[in-house]
Amino acid sequence: GSGGFRKRKHDNFPHGQRREEKENVNPPSALMTSFKSFQLELDTRHDKYERLVKLSRDITIESKRTIFLLHRFTSAPNGEEILSESEVKLDAVRRKIKQVAQELIGEDMYQFHRAISPGLQEYVEAVSFQYFIKTRSLISIEEINKQLIFTAEDREETTNMTSNSHDKQPHTWSLKVTPVDYLLGVADLTGELMRLCISSVGNGDIDTPFELSQFLRQIYDGFTFIGNTGPYEVSKKLYTLKQSLAKVENACYTLKVRGSEIPKHMLADVFSTKTELIDQEEGLP
Repeated sequence: GSGGFRKRKHDNFPHGQRREEKENVNPPSALMTSFKSFQLELDTRHDKYERLVKLSRDITIESKRTIFLLHRFTSAPNGEEILSESEVKLDAVRRKIKQVAQELIGEDMYQFHRAISPGLQEYVEAVSFQYFIKTRSLISIEEINKQLIFTAEDREETTNMTSNSHDKQPHTWSLKVTPVDYLLGVADLTGELMRLCISSVGNGDIDTPFELSQFLRQIYDGFTFIGNTGPYEVSKKLYTLKQSLAKVENACYTLKVRGSEIPKHMLADVFSTKTELIDQEEGLP
């Protein structure tokens, strides 16, 4: 009739019948099945990436706590207890890194490098800081990677090994720190050494700033050899490294020139005011 809506042809069929016919017309093709497999693979990879990000965050937090603990070495009455406690904390960090190594079994590490890189840099900073306090030298990347070779020592893993004795797969995991992560961790180490210089001056230790000045100068010379040929992140941290070296050298200058006329308990105040003036001149926050 006039003013009415004309009924569509397919409205005469029930909805369930139309759905069945649509499924029969478009059966799952080989292209759809391949895309579903791609979707499953991408979801699995994304879930693994998120787990690695969480592990890297835990490694960063525990490494920072280890660094804060090591800063008490200069003021603690018994420094060996601080070092032994820091070793326990680093062992806990290595157990987290062991989980990362287990997640990366059969995977290309560089596909997940952005997820684990912040944690590895912080771990390098903590290990190198502890190594410097012990030996007054810089730990090598080979020594760091040697500590990141793990075996099945837990009770659950050993029981699984005995129950699955027919499985001949080696129960050994390893994770190698890349040269870029090592360099970035060493660059962050210079900031901790600068803070160590401030605390040592506050405790009346006059010899440590001069040792730190020579050590930081050697690290800075090594980074200048890299120059702009290295990765962008390494050249970006060269400016911060230079500022840390300038502050330590300024402390040595103050100790050398005015150390005899300023009491030891006031040297830290003089040094802190001078570092604040340097930051204001350079426009640092």
